[in-house]
Amino acid sequence: MRFSDYMSEWLYGKDGYYATYKDIGKSGDFYTSVSTSKFFGGAVAKHIISLVDEGFLAEDATICEIGAHHGYFLADVIEFIYTLRPKLLESFEFVIIERFETLQEFQANYFKESFGDVVKLTHYKSLSELKCKNAFFIANEIFDAFPCELYYKGKSARVDTHEVIFDVDDEWVEQKAKKYHKDRGEIAVGYEEFAIEMAGACEKFEFMSFDYGEMQARPDFSLRVYAKHDVTPFFDENIKKDELFAKSDITYDVTFEHVKDAYEEAGVEFIELKAQMVALVNMGILELLEILKENAKEEIYKQELEKVKILIMPNFLGERFKMIRFRKQ
Repeated sequence: MRFSDYMSEWLYGKDGYYATYKDIGKSGDFYTSVSTSKFFGGAVAKHIISLVDEGFLAEDATICEIGAHHGYFLADVIEFIYTLRPKLLESFEFVIIERFETLQEFQANYFKESFGDVVKLTHYKSLSELKCKNAFFIANEIFDAFPCELYYKGKSARVDTHEVIFDVDDEWVEQKAKKYHKDRGEIAVGYEEFAIEMAGACEKFEFMSFDYGEMQARPDFSLRVYAKHDVTPFFDENIKKDELFAKSDITYDVTFEHVKDAYEEAGVEFIELKAQMVALVNMGILELLEILKENAKEEIYKQELEKVKILIMPNFLGERFKMIRFRKQ
């Protein structure tokens, strides 16, 4: 089978890694910015409120997370909107795009436990089901979870009993490889269709996503597997793919130039790509900490300060993760 089909089965098959609920954080396979601190969602909430104040977002706009997994990110955003501008909870419509019914059920229960009947959450299985006039879309680590093809010096890969063989001619993959100056590496599959779906789902929106990667492609393979916080390069000679298949996370570095091109081809304007630390500071994460300092015990403030440091320090998540932002006017 094509490598993209193999990776899709690994992550999204019937018994795939993301088909069922998985812990993220200390008891899971990896950490994310969402699992690190609620202030990650807090900074996004502050940005959403600023969009209302500048008139880009209406007070009855749709706030939609894609690839929510637990739903914690959107819940953190809602918690800070309640703190900073509670009236917006009555007028915003909150939506999660989630293909798996088991995760939809988990998210619905978590929102019920967290907010009771105050917040109404609507689920759709794909962006193609959503139609709205004005929205803010958010996603965390979604583009590194798209299936990809593997390319090496003119040939694409297929997989036979977990062994990767480079002997497939694929004109589309080769064109992308040349465009992004790769003689080897990952070529993501599905960015173009995803951007078109989002552009067709809403008349006017802003989309913000955080992911690991760079604007230009890395000149090598970055594919790797996460299992219980151990990271193994996919081409490590000692990796046991048959044992890790569907039981661990598989991911790669995002080529943001590919994401940018996909959205611009769909008629959506590229706004910016920034390091996560710059984006979160610009959106006001330090001001939120100041509010906490004035209203909470010093011990709680210090605990949250240490978590926020992980989000914004260059040697932790601050530099390696990037924020990319688009707008459809």
